[in-house]
Amino acid sequence: MLGSRRFHVATEEEIRSGRVTDVYFVRAEEALSARDADRVVVGEARAGSLPNGWPWAVLCGVEELLNLAEAWNVRLWGLEEGAVFYPGEPVLTIEGRYTDFGRFETAFLGLLCQASGIATEAARCRVAAGDRTVLSFGARRMHPAIAPMIERACYLGGCDGVSTVAAADLLGIRPTGTMPHALILLIGDTVEAARAFDETAPEGVGRIVLIDTLNDERFEAVRVAEALGERLAGIRFDTPSSRRGDLAAIMRETRWELALRGYHDVRFFASGGLTPEEILTLNDVCDGYGVGTRVANAPTVNLSFDIVEIEGRPVSKRGKESGGKFVAACPECGAREVVYWRDEPGACPCGGQRAFLNRLMVDGGRVVYHPPSLTETRARVNRALEGLAL
Repeated sequence: MLGSRRFHVATEEEIRSGRVTDVYFVRAEEALSARDADRVVVGEARAGSLPNGWPWAVLCGVEELLNLAEAWNVRLWGLEEGAVFYPGEPVLTIEGRYTDFGRFETAFLGLLCQASGIATEAARCRVAAGDRTVLSFGARRMHPAIAPMIERACYLGGCDGVSTVAAADLLGIRPTGTMPHALILLIGDTVEAARAFDETAPEGVGRIVLIDTLNDERFEAVRVAEALGERLAGIRFDTPSSRRGDLAAIMRETRWELALRGYHDVRFFASGGLTPEEILTLNDVCDGYGVGTRVANAPTVNLSFDIVEIEGRPVSKRGKESGGKFVAACPECGAREVVYWRDEPGACPCGGQRAFLNRLMVDGGRVVYHPPSLTETRARVNRALEGLAL
């Protein structure tokens, strides 16, 4: 039993006080104190490679990072929330006495690594889906305590909506969802469940009906369309893998049968473990997607944090490049280069003037960077995704 606790999660105080740390950081503090060896260092976080060969990733977790770091007596630079970054690019740089922040490495990497993986997979689904709807349905696969973080990362990465009530409240949007299979099973018939949903759901909630619970999708779709008529906004295919076969073919067949009967405006949605690659195969017949486990349980971006300077002297462990670094980018052509952070960003070969993407965010225990609203950040992410390939 957990005593006064009811869930196996860290409290905010435990995170802020540095209790959520690998014990070797605590032991390092003790050893440095004994030898009077604490020094001003520069450390940076970057990923040498990305999961599954991803060519790019979306940075997420910066807002929580700043909330953690706001009292540290350091200077902290980072890429902005929602920034697209590439292997080898530093996304976080910290300058300060090592013991002022060292024990928090476990926590701040955790904040960035998991959220960035989720945001990236959501962004990949967005790229695959084009302008079609993408909704986050994956919170049920993960610990409920982190559902709001998961859904926020999905929303930032490109999902149009989220399903959990708490996450939607946090984001200031309406939660999105249709009906569960349980409703149809309890009522005993897809059409009657659709009628019950239609009678009770608030106006403004799209009447999107599951059609794969009990019978063939094609026949259930026709029955639901005839029962709800113009009130039917769409149907959702969550066909289990054991019955799925060629889902695109099932959807085309269903579309044909509905069109023959005059139901041309019914939107089609697919869900059920979809990957970006599977989304690409459904785009010609599907209007939107519910993405779940593959996004909520996305691989983490393996950011590592390494000391690269001590008392102004470049130094690093084997396999790492010493000296602080920033990302210099050209606003004209988009070219990027990692350069020594004390140099100027310089001119781009295209003739444009490059600028550093790494922003000063914390200065001596004071947050000096105030991120734009989530709406603005999402819009920037969507613009950045234009033209990117999976």
